[in-house]
Amino acid sequence: ENDKRGAEFALELAYSMEADDRFYVPANVHIIGLMNTADRSLALVDYALRRRFDFFDIKPGFETAQFNAFMLGRGVPEVHVAHIRQSMASLNKAIGEDRDLGNGFLIGHSFFCDLPSEEAADDAYNIVVEHEIVPLLREYWYEGSQAEEWRQRLLKK
Repeated sequence: ENDKRGAEFALELAYSMEADDRFYVPANVHIIGLMNTADRSLALVDYALRRRFDFFDIKPGFETAQFNAFMLGRGVPEVHVAHIRQSMASLNKAIGEDRDLGNGFLIGHSFFCDLPSEEAADDAYNIVVEHEIVPLLREYWYEGSQAEEWRQRLLKK
């Protein structure tokens, strides 16, 4: 907490071997943590964290110039990058508008950051969709056929 920084708030470490070993967070150090709000196991911790930290959302970067430049820089053909951007934007729009899901369940761009270049990109994209995205969608929409519909829409023929 901002008002608990500095040497005057130093604490003895639990496993310290020396009596004068103490720890404190200096005023110029900032601790940055990331969490996935879709992970329900964080729900109980969340209220305690919210009192002590600032929170902000990081949205998937499919539509950013940086994602486009990164993918093109890796040699992924522009047509593949455009397909990823368009298809994931459509999927994330559906997820974001779903009253049982919302923006905390959006699919992130990191699923696609390791795609190989050129001709292997289609196959690699389909593997990511089939083995990573679709199973996640099946967890999200366990009572309907939406996951299968999205599987058909996302896979490159």
